[in-house]
Amino acid sequence: MLTAVVTDKDSHGCDALQGFIESSDSQVAQLIINHDGMVKEHKAMLLQRYEQYRERDSVSCTKLNITSRALLLVDGLSDLQQKEHDLMQVGVTRGGKRNHLRQLGLAKLFEPLTRVSLAPRVSLTVGVAGIGKTTWVRHFIRQWSQGNICSEISFVLPFTFSELNSLEKLSAEKLVKIFFSHVADPSLILNSSCRTLIILDGLDEFYSNLNFSDAAPCNDPKKEMTIDDLVTNIIRGNLLPDVAVWVTSRPRVASLIPGGLVDRVTEIPGFSPKDIHIFLHHHFSERDFGSKIWAHLESHKILMVMCYIPCICWMVADTLLYILQSGTQESLPRSCTELYALFCSMKVEVGEPRGREPVKMEQLNGSNRKLLSNLGRLAFYGLLKHKYTFSEQDLRAYGVDLLLTQSSLGTGVLVREESAIHPTYRFTHLTLQEFLAATFYHVSSKRAIFDLFSESTVSWPKIGFQNHFKNAFLHAQQAEDGHLDVFVRFLTGLLCPTAIKPLAGLLALSTDGNQKAWAAGFLQGLLDSGGSIVSLRAVNLAYCLQELQHTELLRNVEDDLRLGSLAGKLTRSHCIVLGYLLHVSSECSEQTNLTASLNYTTVKCLLPQLLYCSHLRLENNHFKDDVMELLGSLLSAKDCHIQKISLAENAITNKGAKALSRALLVNRTLISLNLRNNNIGSKGAKFLAEALKMNQVLTSVNFQNNAIDEKGAQAISEVLQCNRKLVSLNIRKNSIGAGGARRIADALKTNQTLIKLILCSNQLGDKGTVALAEALKVNHTLLSLQLQSNSISNRGMTALTNALRQNHGLVSLNLRENSIGVEGAKNMAHALQQNNSLQDLDLTANLLHDEGVQAIAGAIKFNHGLTSLHLQWNFIKSTATKALAHALLSNATMQLLDLQENAIGNEGVIFLAEALKTNSSLRTLCLQGVSAGTSGAIAMADALMTNQTLQTLDLRGNTVGMEGAKALANALKHNRSLKSLNLQENSLGMDGAIFIATALKGNHQLTYINLQGNGIGESGAKVISDAIRTSASGCVVDI
Repeated sequence: MLTAVVTDKDSHGCDALQGFIESSDSQVAQLIINHDGMVKEHKAMLLQRYEQYRERDSVSCTKLNITSRALLLVDGLSDLQQKEHDLMQVGVTRGGKRNHLRQLGLAKLFEPLTRVSLAPRVSLTVGVAGIGKTTWVRHFIRQWSQGNICSEISFVLPFTFSELNSLEKLSAEKLVKIFFSHVADPSLILNSSCRTLIILDGLDEFYSNLNFSDAAPCNDPKKEMTIDDLVTNIIRGNLLPDVAVWVTSRPRVASLIPGGLVDRVTEIPGFSPKDIHIFLHHHFSERDFGSKIWAHLESHKILMVMCYIPCICWMVADTLLYILQSGTQESLPRSCTELYALFCSMKVEVGEPRGREPVKMEQLNGSNRKLLSNLGRLAFYGLLKHKYTFSEQDLRAYGVDLLLTQSSLGTGVLVREESAIHPTYRFTHLTLQEFLAATFYHVSSKRAIFDLFSESTVSWPKIGFQNHFKNAFLHAQQAEDGHLDVFVRFLTGLLCPTAIKPLAGLLALSTDGNQKAWAAGFLQGLLDSGGSIVSLRAVNLAYCLQELQHTELLRNVEDDLRLGSLAGKLTRSHCIVLGYLLHVSSECSEQTNLTASLNYTTVKCLLPQLLYCSHLRLENNHFKDDVMELLGSLLSAKDCHIQKISLAENAITNKGAKALSRALLVNRTLISLNLRNNNIGSKGAKFLAEALKMNQVLTSVNFQNNAIDEKGAQAISEVLQCNRKLVSLNIRKNSIGAGGARRIADALKTNQTLIKLILCSNQLGDKGTVALAEALKVNHTLLSLQLQSNSISNRGMTALTNALRQNHGLVSLNLRENSIGVEGAKNMAHALQQNNSLQDLDLTANLLHDEGVQAIAGAIKFNHGLTSLHLQWNFIKSTATKALAHALLSNATMQLLDLQENAIGNEGVIFLAEALKTNSSLRTLCLQGVSAGTSGAIAMADALMTNQTLQTLDLRGNTVGMEGAKALANALKHNRSLKSLNLQENSLGMDGAIFIATALKGNHQLTYINLQGNGIGESGAKVISDAIRTSASGCVVDI
């Protein structure tokens, strides 16, 4: 390097070159000479400036610290981020991570993504208020200053927009000089001679509007211009084109930067529920406070949603902890308004001297009242102006005593940020500003005679709280960006007596039940009126009802949702509440079940809210193709979060399939599509197949019972030849025939991703089965193959068993309800002696008879792979059962044996019982309808006295009788492994029920027992109920 030559580090350096550089007055030469010293001095200055924030920025829990977290590389901003309030964004998505391209640590943030790509010039990092944008910036600066990351960057120049607000007209070089006075010549570090990074933190706090279309272009770093034009020219690249720029912002404001100017967009993810759980148990482990706080959040989802934002999570946890430590757990908040009122009250109390008696609100210092009142006014008018940082001059203008900002209340609600120019102030979180703004508006509206939204202009008179309340909602509904949504939530919440109680001594808030009732009626009127589409503005009305704690409508809709009884009830107000529940209800957190509930009109109404569901069940809604057009637009949206959608049991034809196929070409979230029991036909299958050739996200498709024939199967086979994501394909109950099976089999020979294939009831016959068997000889990635009800005979079975001798991938094979006979069973037996990968074999309802099952039993003695064997309905008698029982004596892998509906009789059950005394692998034994009587039951009871591994025993439809029940009851007193026992329809009678009830009093391992159809009567049922209630409350009994 030239610097090594110049500084004599290289003894072979060229003296002539060194002399030239030293005598030159060029910028490059000066930079080479002074580079190392300048960088060292600059890093030392930054480290000193930002070290003061280390403790504030750090989290003691290593799992949640920035060093163990990553940014999400995303494809631009979503519509939700560009248009909605931060808290609405978090609520709608339940704090879930956006679909992202990859994760990036800070060390990789400014590096090229690939070997052939370029490093980004303009990087944009977005995140909602309180997510930690500034914390990430400060952490980056400290890490870079210590030489831990991004060593290729020579200079980092951090600025905050809250600092830039105080500047009017200056040049780029003067800007650097103001903030970094130690840099003698800014031009040295602002040209292409070294790599410099400018950080512009907090674009949402900038008072000026960036105008990228009208700002006068400038490329002279010495030329003075307005601060907004300066920033615009730097981002656009007119100024300092060789300098990298990192901008951070809340999402909505970030959208003002044209997408074409941004090379890389990253997003800061919030806390997940798991993160919240870790946070609480790490920081509040004393006296199990963490668990108590978590339990409260679990039961009040609106508070849980708030905690997805780390800053609010701290506030929530501190407030709840304070209440728990005060021993008043019944006072824990149920709404956000209650929470913030308690937070402010807590900040006042912790600053007051505490004696034996709790501090009474009416005795609090009057200065706190004045401070809170003036801060409320500052908060309200700042909110109207989208102003979130304030100077000391701003505070004085609204009557805020700077000395009082250093009190406990002041430091609790305001954060002071030091600056190279002058200090700035902001509220602890945006929501706290909105809460205090609501308190100001609530108090002021009772005596104001003019519109409070017009601070310095003449307005028409507005008298009375109700008029001002209506006016606030009018402004909120008209605000396209939703920035007043949370403000009106708090304003509504302040009408609830429990919410304002903590602030009674601080603010002139009064409780009036009539006002609460009036507000509930007013909100109901807004719910019933409005357009046909449920917007987030409308959904915010339901949030307001929650804050008002007027929840009857919310509870009714939630109950209907849980019970699946929404059909015919979805008026506009119900749809709005349903939209709200999609955000916060635990019923919707995992899946949104709207089965048999919707029609075209309600789908259209709810469409914007369905966008953010993760698992959407829309079964049995009689949907036709017109609804598919709507759902197609839903799945095509950039904001779509849907991962699974079930459209089973509708009336979708090929036209609807075509609409879905268009959506699948652009959708990047859907992984599961269920179209079971529709009528898309082969034409619809072709439309979807064309999309699946391009779609690289969908992993599971269900085409069951859709009138798909061989032509449709051909289209699907073409998908399997090129698609590398699909892992599960269900074509059950169609008519693809042997020809379709051959097409799919040919595709399986090259496909390496499909692991589950369901071809039941498709008229495959032996020809189709032979083709699939040939594929299995070379395909070792398919794990599950289901061929139930396909008229497969011994010929097809022979082909399959030959394939199993070579295949080492298949683990589950379903051959139920075919025509496989003794010869086929013997061939399977030969295969099982060589194949140890097959785990689940289902031969239910074939023609195996004793001879065939005896052959399989012989193979089981030596097989070490099979864990589940289904042989019901196979004309098996005691001879074959004896062979199976003998095999169980040596087999150590079999966990499930199903012999239902075979006439094995008492003799067969006795053979199995003897085997159970030795076998320790079997977990489930199914003996429904096997003609077993008392002696068989007694033998099985005897086996249960010693066997300690069997967990499920099914004896339905036999004749165990009273004596058999008595023996089983006695065995249950000693057995400690059995968890499920089915004795349905076994002629137990009342006496048998008493024996079982007695056993329940002494046995605590059973979790389920079925005694239905045994003529127990009311008295027998009472005996069992009493036994459960007293001794076995964890056991479910069907009587």
